[in-house]
Amino acid sequence: MRETPQQYTQRITALISGKQPFQIQGATTKKLERLIKGVSSAKLRQRPAAGKWSVNEILAHLAEAEIVGSFRMRMILAAPGTPIAAFDQDAWVVSGHYENRDPRKSLEQFRVSREANLALLKSLTPEQWKHHGVHSERGRETIEHMVSMFAGHDLNHLGQIEQILGKKK
Repeated sequence: MRETPQQYTQRITALISGKQPFQIQGATTKKLERLIKGVSSAKLRQRPAAGKWSVNEILAHLAEAEIVGSFRMRMILAAPGTPIAAFDQDAWVVSGHYENRDPRKSLEQFRVSREANLALLKSLTPEQWKHHGVHSERGRETIEHMVSMFAGHDLNHLGQIEQILGKKK
C-alpha cells in the first residue's frame, strides 16, 4: 500500500527531528560523493530488488527533484500562494531513462542545483521564509517547510544508498 501524502510528510519530517535542515542540505553533496567514491557504475546501476531504485536512479531522482524544488521556491517567492503541482516520481524514472544516466553526472547536476538553491535561501528575508504555495497533494507549504522536506528527503535517500551499498553505519 502506498503511503498518503500526509504519511509521506510525517515520515520525511520525522527524519530531521532535532536537526538543522539547512545544514543537512549543505552537507548532502559531500556525503553522496563519499558514498559512491570508488564504486563502479555497474554496481551503482544494480537494483537491490525488483521495483526498487538503484543508486544510479536515486542520484538522477535527487538531481531532478532539486530542479523541481528550485522552480517551486521561485514560483512561491514571485507569487505567494501559487499552486504547486505534484509529480509522479516513478513515472519520471521511466520516462527520463534514469537507468541509463551517468551517476556522476547526476551527482554533479544535483550539486550545481543545490548550491544555487542554498545561495537563494541564504538571501531570503525572514518574511520570505513564510511565503507559501499550495501543493496539489499536501496543501499549504511555506519555503521554510519545503527546506525541511528537502532535508528529510536527502536523509531518506542517503539512508537508502547506504543500505544498497552496504555502508550503513
